[in-house]
Amino acid sequence: MSRGTTVKPRRVAVLGASPDEGKPSHQAVVRYVAAGWTVWPVRPDGAAVAHVPSVRSLADLPEPPDLICVYLNPRRALGELDAIVATGCKILWLNPGADSNADGGATLVAAATARGLRVIEACTLVVLSWGDPWEVANDPSKIATA
Repeated sequence: MSRGTTVKPRRVAVLGASPDEGKPSHQAVVRYVAAGWTVWPVRPDGAAVAHVPSVRSLADLPEPPDLICVYLNPRRALGELDAIVATGCKILWLNPGADSNADGGATLVAAATARGLRVIEACTLVVLSWGDPWEVANDPSKIATA
């Protein structure tokens, strides 16, 4: 690799991923894979999602994710906050239903921010349809321009 070349992070844990093809979390797994990301669905039952093997918990991830994409309600996600922080990940992506507009979401956002996480509140599927979530995570103003 030449000097000055930047390697884009491409590892995402999808917390609350569903094997149900009709669920947005399932589609997020499919679209992240199509975009070239390494994807780890996180499911307590260990069921594969879109033929992608899952891990049962964030502690079971084989390496630190660059981004954790959340499809849990805010109260459940708040219960996972210690595990999220323990992964070493710095970006927490909250999808609709997990964000500050949901019941308990403001508490989750405040707690995550206080723990040093950069919180992005946007629909993963929308962002993946027009761009790179990593770029949006590092320049949230891009959400407004989509």
